[in-house]
Amino acid sequence: MARLRDPKTGCPWDIKQDFASIAPYTIEEAHEVADAIERQAWDELRGELGDLLLQVVYHSQMAEEAGHFDFDAVVTGISDKMISRHPHVFGAESRDKSAEQQSLDWERIKATERGPARVLDGVALGLPALSRAVKLQARAARVGFDWPSTDEVLAKLVEETHELIEARATLGPAEIAEEFGDLIFVMANLARHLNLDPEAALRGANAKFTRRFGRIEDWLDEAGKTPAQSGLAEMDALWNRAKAEEKQAK
Repeated sequence: MARLRDPKTGCPWDIKQDFASIAPYTIEEAHEVADAIERQAWDELRGELGDLLLQVVYHSQMAEEAGHFDFDAVVTGISDKMISRHPHVFGAESRDKSAEQQSLDWERIKATERGPARVLDGVALGLPALSRAVKLQARAARVGFDWPSTDEVLAKLVEETHELIEARATLGPAEIAEEFGDLIFVMANLARHLNLDPEAALRGANAKFTRRFGRIEDWLDEAGKTPAQSGLAEMDALWNRAKAEEKQAK
């Protein structure tokens, strides 16, 4: 990476990049790692992890050039963090506790490291919006700001749905977008109460849609047609056929 970034002999594209321009690639590579894991594509995962590691190397090289830190400091920092946050492994603390208790202890140690802070401080802005919503809600829940059960969340979901319907009928685009955001936020809260990962659930829905629409294309191709040459009624019927096919295969 130092060679690629060398101002005289490096690659013009790599020399031109900065933290902001590389950050989207970092997020993309993290998603590709998650995708390979979701598909259990272990050979692909090896390559995707390498691509993600390259992002760490890239940012570290730019930081070293700017005099902030280097790659060794990144590795030392995360190693020290793992040791300090696992006193039951690297220290004298007892290991006789559940994984759930360790999660609580992890957050307690993190809070001590951060020092005095507001409840929602430190929830990264760069997270996918659904994941960030869940983390914000979980932080608030730790201090008692949470619905007592899933029933209240479902009631709130109905309320927000009605507000979106009303906004669509009477308000402008900005207000509609706000109500839509509120509805998604409640959906994220519902996922948390159901112990679901909303990102994973949506990835599953995306995969299902892709799979079923692919079957629609297959059947239309057998009939010598493309989706553009079909109509909604025909494609909807084929969708139901694909849905039934999947149910029979289970």
